Amino acid sequence: MALEITDATFEEVVLKSDKPVLVDFWAAWCGPCRMVAPIIDELTEEYDGKAVIGKVDVDANQEFAAKYGVRNIPTVLVFKGGEVVDKQVGVAPKATYAAKIDAAI
Repeated sequence: MALEITDATFEEVVLKSDKPVLVDFWAAWCGPCRMVAPIIDELTEEYDGKAVIGKVDVDANQEFAAKYGVRNIPTVLVFKGGEVVDKQVGVAPKATYAAKIDAAI
């Protein structure tokens, strides 16, 4: 399972990470988000130890979604060194997300 990231843990987990971090901004009511969820979970297992994979529920945690201009969900941001280095809005195949993580490693 992907790591649940909240506004309270975002800075520590994402911005201060020494590994690349993929963050899936999602909501429970979002159909496309539910399509992306199993892909995110698979990536969590495949990149264990190499990258951090997490999810932010935008209904419960709006601070960082607003800060990074997340207007449509699902939005996946890839962070490296505390900075956004890649972005995917909408549903994409698993290979797309994997390539974004690979580029950041």
